[in-house]
Amino acid sequence: MRRRGFLGAAALAALSSGGCGALDFWPDEGWRNRCVAALPPRLANHPVVLAAWDGIDPANVWDTHTHLVGIGDSASGVYVNPAMKRPLNPLLYARFLFYLNAGCVHDAPGKVDETYVARLLNLVEGMRAGFKTLLFAFDATVDSNGTPQLGETMFHVPNDYAASVARRYPDHFEWVASIHPYRADALERLTKAVQSGARAVKWLPNAMLINPAAARCDAFYDALVRFDLPLITHAGFEAAVHSPEGQSMGNPLRLRRALDRGVRVVVAHCASLGEDVDLDAGSNGPRVPSFTLFRRLMDEERYRGRLFGDVSAMMLRNRAGAPLAYVLERTDWHERLLNGSDYPLPGILPLISVESLVQAGFLPAKTNAVLRELREHNPLLFDFVLKRNLQSKGRRFDPRVFATRAFFAAKAALT
Repeated sequence: MRRRGFLGAAALAALSSGGCGALDFWPDEGWRNRCVAALPPRLANHPVVLAAWDGIDPANVWDTHTHLVGIGDSASGVYVNPAMKRPLNPLLYARFLFYLNAGCVHDAPGKVDETYVARLLNLVEGMRAGFKTLLFAFDATVDSNGTPQLGETMFHVPNDYAASVARRYPDHFEWVASIHPYRADALERLTKAVQSGARAVKWLPNAMLINPAAARCDAFYDALVRFDLPLITHAGFEAAVHSPEGQSMGNPLRLRRALDRGVRVVVAHCASLGEDVDLDAGSNGPRVPSFTLFRRLMDEERYRGRLFGDVSAMMLRNRAGAPLAYVLERTDWHERLLNGSDYPLPGILPLISVESLVQAGFLPAKTNAVLRELREHNPLLFDFVLKRNLQSKGRRFDPRVFATRAFFAAKAALT
């Protein structure tokens, strides 16, 4: 089977594993991103696009959730598990091909790392001047002894690489470190990251095998507080990356330990997918939606100023529903919500259906055509304009959701 044909066939299974039936994911915009570069003036000056920037200073808009992807064909040190490159592992392989296409590097043999950065740079330059993205490093899976487990690691993006890209293009990128707290040198790595300008630390507990409720994380949490560095962590079901021991490490209630020690915690996607055990009712408590547990934490007064949510990926087919409507309608939460794109996901065409969002009432019909065309040229701008038009019961995201720079711009003291 040719790669393009395989991509479509494997995609049904891969997308179904995210929690919905395959037929629900049949794409109305095709399977492959055409990766069109220049944004035509007609589209750049479209009233829907222009209106999206009303009341927002682009210099305050930092995309808080952007993945730095590669395959290690440069001096980047990026690692991709060989299983992701083999058709014999269809789910992993389909994900790999989608990421390559979404980042517009599928036709760049030998220059994938370089081409991904160039494409992302092109997309940022297509935004208003001052806009930046936060590039995520991604640590390896580490066992309980602090030893990296490459066999269980699907991909690894070193801190040094993310820092170097941000340093090379300071007007376009900031960066976020990723440090497994079980590493023997975790605190040294954290200090180095702060010295190198990291704006936050990124965890994906389900994939990295991190228990956020473990006492062994306390020293790392205390260092985050000392440096005033926020922790961006996934919670709920993880569909994009292999989870070696299931999904339990993503339980939002496991984040109480970090919050109680004073860490500013950003929960990716507002834990809007999956179910977890209600640990407040005991280890054998009932399973409830992960989003219900995130809501509980958000509504605890003691966590105001510490707990935040990012709204990246919440309009994906397997997430767009009650949680998206809820965060739009909870306007009292908006000062604690941060916008991020989860790029390259907006470039994976089957994951988002503009037509379905219109039919569900989340988008006005007038945005349908312009959003679909915008996506072909600039998935970052598409994501931004789409979110600026999301609505539920007449409520939309407050402009403060997009003014994220202040949250990350504080300089930490090296003490």
